[in-house]
Amino acid sequence: MAHGYIGSMKTKPGKRDEVVAILLAAAEGLRDHGCHSYVVGLDVGDPDMIVVTEIWESKERHDASLRLPEAKEAIAVALPLLTGEFTGRELAIAGGLGA
Repeated sequence: MAHGYIGSMKTKPGKRDEVVAILLAAAEGLRDHGCHSYVVGLDVGDPDMIVVTEIWESKERHDASLRLPEAKEAIAVALPLLTGEFTGRELAIAGGLGA
């Protein structure tokens, strides 16, 4: 069964677009590592909140993606722009459009 992850992160005021650019640039090669879907969303009620929705072949592939050098680099660049407020939820994907 595919693995899903929905996470949110709050940026420091005025830094949301910069973090979104980092996330989107890092997404380029994810398909080669087992990612089926990687969507970066903007919370319409909070100008500093980002929500990322992901679907992976497996939890193991998702976990391995976080150890990739390019992922580690993107995280290091983005971290100073964030407040430290994060949420995360893992899912077993049952199906649906795009899954």
